Amino acid sequence: MAKRTKKRREKTAMRTGSRVICVDDRFPPEILIYYTCLPIKNRTYTVRGLSVGVSINGEPGEVAVYLDGMHNPHSQKPPYPERGFASYRFMELEPPKEATIKQEETATA
Repeated sequence: MAKRTKKRREKTAMRTGSRVICVDDRFPPEILIYYTCLPIKNRTYTVRGLSVGVSINGEPGEVAVYLDGMHNPHSQKPPYPERGFASYRFMELEPPKEATIKQEETATA
């Protein structure tokens, strides 16, 4: 049987406020131990935040996406971040509105 590999997008233009569509909702069944809700393929979502997270294999450095209306439990390891979703699971449909971008820039200044 051929080994399955995931296609990962090299770069993401997603930002807080981006409208995205889920393009990969294939999760291993045991993931439900850690999550209370999961995205569904072909559904659209709004990004409420992004951070550097940990991959499903426990490797650090993956971009984690947090979605409006979906809140999951926090990790048991410091600094106890909420469990997000890998950015490769989403494709941006619409960039954030200008007001959202200005709020982000003000908050980081």
